[in-house]
Amino acid sequence: MAELPSNVHLTSPPICLRIRGPSVYEDENQRTWLHVVMDTGGDLQVRLCQEDIPTGNIALTTSPLTSSSMPLLWTLLLGSLYVDSMGRFWRIVHHVKEDDMEEMILELMDHS
Repeated sequence: MAELPSNVHLTSPPICLRIRGPSVYEDENQRTWLHVVMDTGGDLQVRLCQEDIPTGNIALTTSPLTSSSMPLLWTLLLGSLYVDSMGRFWRIVHHVKEDDMEEMILELMDHS
C-alpha cells in the first residue's frame, strides 16, 4: 500500500528572509529558500520553497533583475504578515510542510 504524504500546516514562518542571489533567499537559520513569482491574473504572489543549497553554489551578489523586481528583505511583523525592504506588506496565504519540503506563498496586499 502506498504511503500518503505527510502534509502539516505550519504556524511559525521565518522571521527574516534576505536575498542571497538570483531567486534565492536565506532565513535567520541559514536555510535557503527558492522563490518563483506566480502569475495569478491579479494579485502578485511569490512562492517560496525551502531547499538546502550549499553556500558555495549561491552567487552572493544580486542581479539587476532580481533587485528591481523582488525585495532584498522580508521581515515578519505579525503571525502572518511580512513587510519588505520597499515598505510593502505581504500576507501569508499558504504555509505547509509536505514530507520534507516546506513551502510558503506570500501575496502582496492591495494597499501596499
